[in-house]
Amino acid sequence: MEDKKEPLNFIEEFIEEDIRNGKHAGRIHTRFPPEPNGYLHIGHCKAIWINFELAKKYGGKTNLRFDDTNPTTEDTEYVDSIKGDIHWLGYDWEGREYYASDYFGQLYEYALVLIRKGLAYVDDSTQEEIAAQKGTPSQPGTESPYRSRSIEENFDLFERMKNGEFPDGARVLRAKGDLTSPNMHMRDPILYRIKRDHHHRTGDDWLIYPMYDFAHGQSDSIEGITHSLCSLEFIHHRPLYDWFIEKLEIFPSRQIEFARMNVSYMITSKRRLLKLVNEGHVSGWDDPRMPTIAGMRRRGYPAEALREFCKRTGVAKRDNLIEIELLEHCVREVLNRDALRVMAVLDPVKLVITNYPAGQTELMEVENNPEAPETGSRQVPFSGELYIEREDFMEEPSKKFFRLAPGQMVRLKSAYIIQCEDFVKDPATGQVTEIHCTYFPESRSGNDTSGLKAKGTLHWVSAAQAIDAEVRMYERLFTDPEPTSHEGKDFMEFVNPESLRVISHAQVEPGLRDAVSGQSYQFIRKGYFSADADSTPEKPVFNLTATLKDSWKGGN
Repeated sequence: MEDKKEPLNFIEEFIEEDIRNGKHAGRIHTRFPPEPNGYLHIGHCKAIWINFELAKKYGGKTNLRFDDTNPTTEDTEYVDSIKGDIHWLGYDWEGREYYASDYFGQLYEYALVLIRKGLAYVDDSTQEEIAAQKGTPSQPGTESPYRSRSIEENFDLFERMKNGEFPDGARVLRAKGDLTSPNMHMRDPILYRIKRDHHHRTGDDWLIYPMYDFAHGQSDSIEGITHSLCSLEFIHHRPLYDWFIEKLEIFPSRQIEFARMNVSYMITSKRRLLKLVNEGHVSGWDDPRMPTIAGMRRRGYPAEALREFCKRTGVAKRDNLIEIELLEHCVREVLNRDALRVMAVLDPVKLVITNYPAGQTELMEVENNPEAPETGSRQVPFSGELYIEREDFMEEPSKKFFRLAPGQMVRLKSAYIIQCEDFVKDPATGQVTEIHCTYFPESRSGNDTSGLKAKGTLHWVSAAQAIDAEVRMYERLFTDPEPTSHEGKDFMEFVNPESLRVISHAQVEPGLRDAVSGQSYQFIRKGYFSADADSTPEKPVFNLTATLKDSWKGGN
């Protein structure tokens, strides 16, 4: 039987049509153009995946280009973080790293071409006057009183703008578009503004900066980008994108829009994310609750899971809201396959085996991952004093409680069957402080000759060798799946005050002392956790990546 080919998405259909028609000699060249004014987020994952994967599929190339046209908000910190995020996701631009600022000289020349053709003019109007001149979607715009300036005057004024003769905001360069166009972007858009802010790459060389709409398409053209792929919010910018290319008579890059990645319980506005950071609702851009790539990486989301999420959600023409449960399902799939199983007790209570030889320690053979037998096993110390989860003991058990209770037997994972004989309570609080059990020496895992049957299996750690660890339990950052969609309400009203709970003194098996930042584990019966950047051998720190329960309706 022939393998069924996956149907093409609409961008692939465009590309294959271009290839069939011999456009650009069949060459495919894409680019990922982030603005270095913040950290990349879940929405950027889709853009990165589309641009790099499509180029890869058709034997093409992908450039990384920073659209750094606004020095007020941009910084090299963001440049470095963006490059790190893309590499972590598994993509490489093979040295094709560019910046819009590389083209400031060429863009200035393009502006002169438009002035020479009578298609651009210097405008002295204020921001408010320009806004009024543009009209409304239902009413045409009106001409600026400076629109009729001569080509010579515009040349002179634009050069003087560049040379710093005028204060910030005194003048702008505008294109002569169509003031009757229903597309507001075509109504004499601003091309350049005066800005004396220090640029992170060009320093103080330039006192005028191009607007994004002017720099974007021309940068694509300069680089010979064949397919300029961007999110749907730029669809109304496309006529202007094409107009500049036509009037400048330059390489005809083609802009194609796709639906951006909108995920429930997540926001992708850099302005709103910055507000969360600045107001201290999160610890920073890489807080594990943040929808940034840095935050998801710190939480323990595998890069493979994010790529798979992008693949499963596909390439759409219309905006839609994707369930966060699908993202979590993709994360679990990868971690279930790859994460080492370890024992960690998050809410410990001491368990004493009263008939275990005093001072004895054994090493128990424990499998690392039943899904990956090639990972082998490890040895974990076992003794007569252990920690188990407090919830695994009940004084008066319900009928279907198969864990530890007076008179009941359970198996300790990879060790022995034990039976509860007694327990000790704090007289002041009534809380159980110690559980006393006996064990059956002949019931050791792998060599059980006892004939006993235990319905429940508990994880544990040996008290003498246990490592004191901090565990950060995360819930969703917002209580509403669409926190920015409620008219008249601030999205901050939906910040979840219970999104982080810190367990200061969890007890984990001794091998986790050397947990490396980013290493993922399955804490048996508790969930998937990742070692945090704050982790030290003296005090390991782990972040909850995902619970074991899969709540995606298309999952298990």
